[in-house]
Amino acid sequence: MLTPQVIIYTDGSSRGNPGPGGYGVVLMAGQLRKELSEGYRLTTNNRMELMAVIKGLEALKKANTRVLVYSDSKYVVDAVEKGWLQGWLRTNFKGGKKNPDLWRRFHTIYTQHQVRFQWVKGHADNPYNNRCDELATEAADHAAHLVDEWFEQNRD
Repeated sequence: MLTPQVIIYTDGSSRGNPGPGGYGVVLMAGQLRKELSEGYRLTTNNRMELMAVIKGLEALKKANTRVLVYSDSKYVVDAVEKGWLQGWLRTNFKGGKKNPDLWRRFHTIYTQHQVRFQWVKGHADNPYNNRCDELATEAADHAAHLVDEWFEQNRD
């Protein structure tokens, strides 16, 4: 992939697993920067990690954008980069694979762009990842919480 047009940093958080949660996103294109976050009343950390990526990609205005996504979630990065998601989609998430609703939503937007992932160590010295963590935890702790309807209806 050529130089990215957009760089997206993402993070998710939950207070308890499940518990109240939130995500944080920092999008950067040239000198432009935009932050996104929302909180949910009951969700999981992995759902919020994935939701952060989805919301970042859904914020893009042009199709076929070259994107570099930084995430501290091995769950998200490995599912895409190691091809696990393709297998989960092929088998319709057989065997109880988690979060099929979000993975399908992710796949729909992911296929509209040229996306590459880079894992970054969480809670380290990356200021953008740290900002995403602040946004996610603030949303989990203080936002007017949304309802993660699929999770609340389908949790074990």
